[in-house]
Amino acid sequence: MQVNEEKEFTIQKRRCLVVWVYSLKQLKTLKRYGLIHYVSRRMKYVVIYMNEEDIENSEAKINGLHFVRKVERSYRPDVEMNFAEKIGTKAAYQYEEEEGFEVEELSTQIRLAENV
Repeated sequence: MQVNEEKEFTIQKRRCLVVWVYSLKQLKTLKRYGLIHYVSRRMKYVVIYMNEEDIENSEAKINGLHFVRKVERSYRPDVEMNFAEKIGTKAAYQYEEEEGFEVEELSTQIRLAENV
């Protein structure tokens, strides 16, 4: 009996929550919301990774817990991380025309301090 099922691997979108707590005694209750990635005992915060679609409900529930001071969402998935075509070009400086900034590329020469 052979089963030829081809299973496709799909990447699950994840997001990080930083949970600031008053006490670290209740870490076991935070484990059910997602994967605990890091715990700072000195600064009293916990980094939790969870699925993107569960983040709205989980953030509200975690924020309602009595030992939670503040919940912050990671903005890293929202930031474009492709810098390959922008490095060394004027596209790296994306200022609007209204602000009055002009980007001027100058060739700089390095001079030694003893020759100045």
